[in-house]
Amino acid sequence: MPVIPTTLSGLFVIQPKIFEDTRGYFFESYNRDVFHKHGIRDEFVQDNESLSQKEVLRGLHFQNPPHAQAKLVRVIAGAVLDVAVDIRKKSSTYGKHISEVLSAKNKKMMYIPEGFAHGFLVLEDNTIFSYKCSGTYNKEAEEGILWCDEELNINWKIKNPILSEKDRIAQRFKDFKTKF
Repeated sequence: MPVIPTTLSGLFVIQPKIFEDTRGYFFESYNRDVFHKHGIRDEFVQDNESLSQKEVLRGLHFQNPPHAQAKLVRVIAGAVLDVAVDIRKKSSTYGKHISEVLSAKNKKMMYIPEGFAHGFLVLEDNTIFSYKCSGTYNKEAEEGILWCDEELNINWKIKNPILSEKDRIAQRFKDFKTKF
């Protein structure tokens, strides 16, 4: 299972080995020993799944310490443009982002460590998005950054996505005070 470093320290794209034949396919979506070999030592304690339609955008979300979460994300059906923004103040890539298409077809996953805001744009109807979290959900620790913030300069490739009210009114990056 190749674990591929990105330009953002600690964030990895994972491309599992797919075994296909006439019956279908099989792949290993998580292997603690492989992850440990790459320095990923989180214990995942909560799994989440969402179903969304094309042009839904969810994010950019995170939980503040001491309830911060690392995530291992993947798509079970459909496709998304997955985005992670570095919000670790002392990081040399603070405010930088990475985006990757994750789909049921390519089976890519992304490991997002604590200290990143995360979001995704749904590219196909009936997309099922799955993520493992290293911490449980804590509403009081939850925060968000505006998905279309000009300072972040994320090319979502869409002008008017379908948003929740929470995502529509999220704070601008320049007003954000990181706790990481």
